[in-house]
Amino acid sequence: MKRPFGEFFGRRRSAEISLSEEAGIRFLHFGSVWIQGAMRIGDPWRLELEYTRELFAGLLFQPAPGAFTLVGLGAASCTKFAWKQFPRARVTTVELDPAVIACARAHFALPADSSRLRTLCADGATYMPAHASSCDYLIVDAYDAAARGPVLASPSFFTDCRAALMHGRVSVLAVNLFGKHRSYNAAIANIDRAFDGRMLVLPASERGNVIAFGFAGPPFEASVADLRARAHALKEATGLQFPKFLAGYRAANRIEGRTFSV
Repeated sequence: MKRPFGEFFGRRRSAEISLSEEAGIRFLHFGSVWIQGAMRIGDPWRLELEYTRELFAGLLFQPAPGAFTLVGLGAASCTKFAWKQFPRARVTTVELDPAVIACARAHFALPADSSRLRTLCADGATYMPAHASSCDYLIVDAYDAAARGPVLASPSFFTDCRAALMHGRVSVLAVNLFGKHRSYNAAIANIDRAFDGRMLVLPASERGNVIAFGFAGPPFEASVADLRARAHALKEATGLQFPKFLAGYRAANRIEGRTFSV
């Protein structure tokens, strides 16, 4: 049997950005076998990878963000989704590597900067502490070429993330972690500590990604029945499986009863 991407997966001399295509999907690689992003060529606004869809599961708690910040651009899937789905929101993406930004513009349909879309070449570790109270939905998906463990997961980084969230309204941090990596338990503990225990996780995806969420702002409390209704409305509006996300929250965090609070 021919191995998918067989030619690409040969030895490489450097960690340059590489592209591959299979069955109408374009993939981004950072000089390794690991997929760093994907786009369906015929539907560039779609969130192709499961974990990118789960990064928006926090919309159950903040369904109308006014300002997104994203740390890590990749194939620009989350940036494009936030910009397209929330036309009144500001979307700022922070990416360390200028080559990734250029690639996203040339090959992954990243729109040009505008009054509400900014893609900055900067280090997320230094950007976050300089932008307190600047967003109400923060996505962190920062991996290097090995793509096994996050490069930003320290206690101080997650403390800075919490400070960057707006505290006058329910605000959400969504972090892509890899459950099988040795960094996982420490990252979970760091998020839990930075957010004073106000955190949730989703079950691991098929690829092993675990999305963790931290919450800032006023306490959130709603009946499970109301959240189910919101989940169905969000599914209708976005096409994402929010009823599944709600069930995943309850299972992974052992939430029982008729109310849900974070």
